[in-house]
Amino acid sequence: MRAKWPLAAVGVAVMGVIGGSTAIASAEESAQDTINRLQSEGYTVTIDKIGTAPLEQCTVTSVRNPQQVSQLVPYVGPGLGGDRILVPSITSRTVSVSLNCQR
Repeated sequence: MRAKWPLAAVGVAVMGVIGGSTAIASAEESAQDTINRLQSEGYTVTIDKIGTAPLEQCTVTSVRNPQQVSQLVPYVGPGLGGDRILVPSITSRTVSVSLNCQR
C-alpha cells in the first residue's frame, strides 16, 4: 500500500509556505536598510510607496505577504531510495514593503 503523505507534501509545495522571519523595520532602520536586510535574507522585495520623496526620506509603514514557494525535487545523496525520494527545495521567496515618502 502506498503512503499518502507524498500527496500532502506536493500540496504544500504547490501552495507555498508563509515565512515568519520578516518583521516591520525598527525605528533606527532606514527604508533602504530594511530592503537590504530582506534581500540578504533571500527575498525578492516588491516596493509600493506613497509620495515622491527620495528613498532616504521614506519610512517603512509595513512589511507584508512574505511567501515562500517550494518544489519537490529528487533526493541526491547517500542513503536508500535513490531518485525515488522527493524533498522540498525553495524556488522563490517574496515580500512586499510599503513606504511613506510624502514630503
